[in-house]
Amino acid sequence: MLYELAQWLQGIDRAFALFGYITFRAILAALTAMALSLWLGPLVIRRLASLKAGGQPIRVDGPQSHLAKAGTPTMGGALILLAVASSTLLWADLGNRYVWVVLAVLLSFGAIGWYDDWLKIVRRDPNGMKSRWKYALQSVFGLAAALALFLSADHASNTTLYLPLLKDVAIPLGGMFVVIAYFWIVGFSNAVNLTDGLDGLAIMPTVLVAGGLAVFAYASGHAGFSQYLQIPIVPGAGELVIICAAIGGAGLGFLWFNTYPAMVFMGDIGALALGAALGAIAVIVRQELVLVVMGGIFVLETVSVMLQVASFKLTGRRIFRMAPIHHHFELKGWPEPRVIVRFWIISVMLVLIGLATLKVR
Repeated sequence: MLYELAQWLQGIDRAFALFGYITFRAILAALTAMALSLWLGPLVIRRLASLKAGGQPIRVDGPQSHLAKAGTPTMGGALILLAVASSTLLWADLGNRYVWVVLAVLLSFGAIGWYDDWLKIVRRDPNGMKSRWKYALQSVFGLAAALALFLSADHASNTTLYLPLLKDVAIPLGGMFVVIAYFWIVGFSNAVNLTDGLDGLAIMPTVLVAGGLAVFAYASGHAGFSQYLQIPIVPGAGELVIICAAIGGAGLGFLWFNTYPAMVFMGDIGALALGAALGAIAVIVRQELVLVVMGGIFVLETVSVMLQVASFKLTGRRIFRMAPIHHHFELKGWPEPRVIVRFWIISVMLVLIGLATLKVR
């Protein structure tokens, strides 16, 4: 919106050409999203607190220390989505198809999360929507996004699988692209949702991973950098830097209220949407496997649940004291802030490792 206005104003004053630079608009997008989050945060929290029954119901089979959090307002992810969408519409090139695909993924998965959170509040049921219906809706939107990317692909690199560290390996996927894109979008949506179990635990890794993906998006969309770094060129992917920056800014603004002890929870509306958006961005910039590395915390949380369920069904025994794995460390006696910060530190390391693959090829 403002990007188009700035383009028109270039004819009057060349100073407006500054808005043509993705890096400059990314900074503005991050600052705009953060300012919106900080400004609207108190209002949104008060509104959420006034909802029926007062807030988030807590699972009785979770750590007993969490029972004190009952009544904390949830659905705070709505604040993140509002800030990200508004900032993106202001500063991104709205003629870019990738921007619209990621926004559609963000908002559609956010709608699923909103309905799930609403059911939890109204019914006072921490389980919310039935899993099969939630997964069915995720599948519909995830498959729609995958098909949109596949059918609109205009370059061979758009549907080719690239392996980190192996610069000469490029695997044409054909129709398998749709399958991979679907699993990454839906998979990371649920992975971030599983991670969102402690105050601030999910949002900081999300911010860090979004920052890492922004670097890949910028390089992939730049012919010179992509050739120098020997990564796939994806024309138009550079505009995703704006969305990544907006996620980072909105996430940090939300963390102001979500840090321990949380004044508001993100809820499924935020976790499902942000995870799906990260998955979609990674698919577009052809860095699916790098996302697995940078988002290793999300992967670890998901795998811990899968292993726990499989072990209990097959042997009747549990591997962890409780899954996802952050609850395991809580039950071992780690204070909640210690679990959160240590997971953040691990996330920083994993994002740096992911970025290192830009040169180690």
